[in-house]
Amino acid sequence: MEIGIVGLGKMGANMTQRLIEKGHDVVAFDLSAEARESVRGVGARPASSLDDLVASLDHPRVIWVMVPAGDPTTSTIAALKDLMGSGDVVIDGGNSNYREAAPTARSLAEKGIAFVDAGTSGGIWGLREGYCLMVGGTDEAVSKCEPVFVALAPEGGYAHVGPVGAGHFVKMVHNGIEYGLMQAYAEGFEIMDRATEFDLDLHEIASIWRYGSVVRSWLLDLAVRALAPGSGFEKIEGYVVDSGEGKWTVQEALERSVPAPVISAALYRRFASREPDAFSNRLVAALRNQFGGHAVVTERGAHGDVPAPAKTVP
Repeated sequence: MEIGIVGLGKMGANMTQRLIEKGHDVVAFDLSAEARESVRGVGARPASSLDDLVASLDHPRVIWVMVPAGDPTTSTIAALKDLMGSGDVVIDGGNSNYREAAPTARSLAEKGIAFVDAGTSGGIWGLREGYCLMVGGTDEAVSKCEPVFVALAPEGGYAHVGPVGAGHFVKMVHNGIEYGLMQAYAEGFEIMDRATEFDLDLHEIASIWRYGSVVRSWLLDLAVRALAPGSGFEKIEGYVVDSGEGKWTVQEALERSVPAPVISAALYRRFASREPDAFSNRLVAALRNQFGGHAVVTERGAHGDVPAPAKTVP
């Protein structure tokens, strides 16, 4: 089928290529001229603007928006609303907050445009492995787009999970779970890294855990790559960002009275990673020193080595 793609970043460009490889006709737009020319090389028809994109598609049109969540997505969909018409479908494949889906659908419906929220997982590996797709929308709108979903997903990796908003809700929880899984792996490997008396080969351990172990997973496959000799792991700073889904998952857990200690702790650990000299940690150290005379560390070495602690209470 014919589809328009807006956004040719690390996900959108690979999705475009996978769709073309599966026999679909793709018209693609990105603000970057270089990105547009790049997908021309794999068989897409680049559009010079959103107007050009919409004009290049036959009615009824299906356009997949794959840009960062928030204002980039909101403004893009608003612009498409002015350009598209009755019978058309807009798909939001970004990590948008599911609470925005229903208002967006109502706004587009004013012009007879349907809205589909497609939670999309697969990262940079999606081109080869396929994308897991968690799709929300009406039966009619999802059916129109289904050939694209089937082409993008591996076998068994696509489901129409519910009405508008359900796709992004499920993807939000998926990413919250991902926070917990990654944090558990990280903590376990750090414990082994500190067991210097055994001189453990962490790359080898990650590798063997992939076979027969109850903790085997795709994330563990990626840990093998990350820990491989020459991967550059030792140069990576321990600063971990979050794109919102973990935060939203914890908020939903609170509102629904669901205990979610693992996901919550993983989220807070990400916050902590950004403050190596956090005020709160310094205050805890100072208070321990004040009430118990416990030693405090006044400086660290170039590699984070901790010198002999100093006593500051007389």
